[in-house]
Amino acid sequence: MSPSLTRDWPDISQFYLITRRCAQRQFLLHPDAVTNNAFLYCLIAAALRCKIDVLLPCAMSNHYHVVIYDRAGRYPEFIEHFHKLLARSQNALRGRWENFWACEQTCVVKLVEREAVIDKLIYTAANPVVDDLVDRVHCWPGVNGLGALLAGRLLRATRPLHFFRPDGQMPDALELPLTIPADLGPADAVISELRDRVRAVEIERATERARTGRRVLGRRAVRAQSWRDFPASLEPRRNLRPKVATRSKWARIEALLRNRAFAREYAGARDRWRNGFPAVFPPGTYWLHRFASVPVLET
Repeated sequence: MSPSLTRDWPDISQFYLITRRCAQRQFLLHPDAVTNNAFLYCLIAAALRCKIDVLLPCAMSNHYHVVIYDRAGRYPEFIEHFHKLLARSQNALRGRWENFWACEQTCVVKLVEREAVIDKLIYTAANPVVDDLVDRVHCWPGVNGLGALLAGRLLRATRPLHFFRPDGQMPDALELPLTIPADLGPADAVISELRDRVRAVEIERATERARTGRRVLGRRAVRAQSWRDFPASLEPRRNLRPKVATRSKWARIEALLRNRAFAREYAGARDRWRNGFPAVFPPGTYWLHRFASVPVLET
């Protein structure tokens, strides 16, 4: 007999892991001082505008990850604004005119339990170590929010002069705290767990490299790469793109059933609306609510 789908932990379905790749896997986010500052400035500007809590960002050379808490249901607006700002800023910096981001959709994974959130925080923080680019997270020359999160420091950035007008409306500087929402438990306990588990990943990777003879690329070699380069490895194609993440089979089933129910209710409401009949859309409807002002059932 299957266990009940009723969870004992609080509903924290507003946590997401967001990932986006650069076009052609190019190192368009190649870590240098100007790019790091522009990434943080655009991220902070979008988060403040859309009331998004940022838990942890990590910008790799050709993609980024960020774990967020979406209190107001505005993550689509957040990623739209962030991606537009950063793409235009980086293209202005590099003298490019083509698309900056890969044509595939942004990967947005809903984290439906506490353990899934912690797992993705570790995954995000340790990404440069797992990829054997550096041996410790703090050695990564790009943006990685782990140090700021552990130390309680604000993310800070100044207005990128290569793109934004000096006399424009964008602030001269922006800052944003990295937050641990109360849904995850006491912040000190979460930070301690995160510190210990990231360190465990660093030790595990060092042990594996010692066994195989593999070496890290190193921050100097990372910095020496050209932004026009791309990885020599082949990218997996046509693989699964999960929409939810959880360790629990039953929490996953519940989340997928909710997604299926939303899609069914949305399709029915959209058909009635298109045919001129009164329709109230299910909670979570974003685009039509924002741009067509359709009514949405309140939760």
